Amino acid sequence: MRILLVEDDQVLGGAIRDHVAATGHSVDWMKRVDDAEAALDGVGYELVLLDLNLPDGRGLDLLRHLRARGSSVPVIITTAQDQIGVRIEGLNAGADDYLVKPFDLSEMSARVAAVARRYSGNPAPLVTVGAAQVNLATKLIMQGEESVTLTQREWAVFERLISRRGSVVSRSELENSLYEFGAEIESNAVEVYISRLRKKLGRKTITTQRGLGYRVDK
Repeated sequence: MRILLVEDDQVLGGAIRDHVAATGHSVDWMKRVDDAEAALDGVGYELVLLDLNLPDGRGLDLLRHLRARGSSVPVIITTAQDQIGVRIEGLNAGADDYLVKPFDLSEMSARVAAVARRYSGNPAPLVTVGAAQVNLATKLIMQGEESVTLTQREWAVFERLISRRGSVVSRSELENSLYEFGAEIESNAVEVYISRLRKKLGRKTITTQRGLGYRVDK
């Protein structure tokens, strides 16, 4: 997924970014409300990790602005404020989940995955794609009795296709899953990963819609 991290603490933000990136996601890290708003205007993020207290404003105001303009991007609040009233305010403003600092990074990853599954219409972690059984929580893929191993970027492409099963996903959307701000985009990267996925999962697993993109059937 392409994830926006909004966190002004240098140490915590770096730890979250590195952990999320290590699980195969692309992460853009912003430390201010205005920078986060600019990023959200330009990128179709699949999830936002949002701190509440930022140098130039409140994370809740950013969240309310997002929901007021009709954005349905999943938002998980991360904050040191553990009062029940603050949690209720955040959830009522449109947050999908809430993490109180300090939190375990593995728990954060599990919550990110669970929220993403709910939004993709796949609340259960197990899905069937062609002849493969895919566990979205553990990233385990089984074909019969054999497991299939994907690299982080192969998984990033495959996960985006699974989240939109039955729909065509454009090349630019897949690139969006692979690269964060400032990264150099290789011209044929998507085609390379699609080719590798077909070799590992079968050619019929992913269909090409010429001029439009790629699709995994339901």
